[in-house]
Amino acid sequence: QVQLVESGGGLVQTGGSVRLSCAASGRTFSTYAMGWFRQAPGKERVFVARMIWSSGSIDYADSVKGRFTISRDSAKNTVYLQMNSLKPEDTAVYYCAVQTRFSGQYDYWGQGTQVTVSS
Repeated sequence: QVQLVESGGGLVQTGGSVRLSCAASGRTFSTYAMGWFRQAPGKERVFVARMIWSSGSIDYADSVKGRFTISRDSAKNTVYLQMNSLKPEDTAVYYCAVQTRFSGQYDYWGQGTQVTVSS
């Protein structure tokens, strides 16, 4: 099992910035990648960003490219999501997730943290 604890988020004005953190513990050796997803009210959860743990290779959703940055502290098994130039449409619950080597799926999820961008 992998446990994920998220922090950060909150209420921010349009154009503002927020940084989310996600600390992983447990069977972290099974991690292939760590990613961020978000779910807006009444919508499905969607991919935001991902970092492949071994290589540091990064992917972003088109909607956040140039505004969001995913990074990590390998020693702390922690991944971050720096969100800049926030827009009201970025309002969502943000989830951290681990994609495992065994299944190739996102098998572990954090509890989610709310980010609200006011206009």
